[in-house]
Amino acid sequence: MQNTTLFAPLPPLPAEALHLSFEPGPYRMAMGLTAASWPTWLEIDERYAAEMKLRRELLTEQREEVLVLTPGSEAACQETLDRLAVHLPEHYPGWFSRDGNRLVNHLIGETWELDPLPCAPLEAAARLVQEDLCLIQLRDGVPVLTAGVVCFPTRWRLRDKIGRPLVEVHGPVPFYPEKLGRPVDRFMAMVKPGHVAVRLNWSVLEDPTLFQPGGRFRTDRNGQITPANAGESLFVRVERQTLTRLPDSGAVLFTIRVHVYPLSRITAQREIAARLSEAVRALPPETARYKSLGRFREALLGYLEGA
Repeated sequence: MQNTTLFAPLPPLPAEALHLSFEPGPYRMAMGLTAASWPTWLEIDERYAAEMKLRRELLTEQREEVLVLTPGSEAACQETLDRLAVHLPEHYPGWFSRDGNRLVNHLIGETWELDPLPCAPLEAAARLVQEDLCLIQLRDGVPVLTAGVVCFPTRWRLRDKIGRPLVEVHGPVPFYPEKLGRPVDRFMAMVKPGHVAVRLNWSVLEDPTLFQPGGRFRTDRNGQITPANAGESLFVRVERQTLTRLPDSGAVLFTIRVHVYPLSRITAQREIAARLSEAVRALPPETARYKSLGRFREALLGYLEGA
């Protein structure tokens, strides 16, 4: 990799998308998958430079936390990079270009020599996109998390999950084994190359930091958050997740793009505040505890229902 001087002005980056993933009505635990087209597979937006800077810092300073590879994942890791090295210049030609084995990232002024690479293929892939990247492969018919670069975890540690079946990876999630374990395993076995599935997952946190490897199941109250200041003190954190089959290795590439919005931004409309309030009230106690909502639940509801 080398720095590249930027000469021509680049097309402007779009504003960060606003994803509202909570729904009114009774709580229902489901995969919630929708289909996406290849041009919308990944998100590149105005936060690109800041997030890539943080990603580079984490890969240097917290490397063992954010990058883990297991034996047998090598081909899938290489295929992930190969796919991005084709996809990015094809769908974002104003920001990425390819000339033989040279991939130029015009957004941050970097040129990657793809052969030979200066780092592991999955790390190179993760230094190109805002999404975290995980690989899921079948081991004796069971889907297993075999490799990942996760710089922006929502209160979980990659090293704790790597090499484990998905049902164990999601073990702390209330109701996952009985509600989603088998459907997710079936999907991982059946998803076809060329198909992109998308799902959204939401939390409310009092910390906007992107790198959050811990903090689940907290029950201590945060008395500093009140209905009066919750709009600026709390943040809705949404993960936009995608799943797609890599045709050559057969692995499933799981991407996670994290969005963090001040609560006041997404509740500016009364109907949206009402939807989130209803979703919070509908959460089973086990799920609310998993999300650590008890720390500020009453302040959150007071703010939402007074909006």
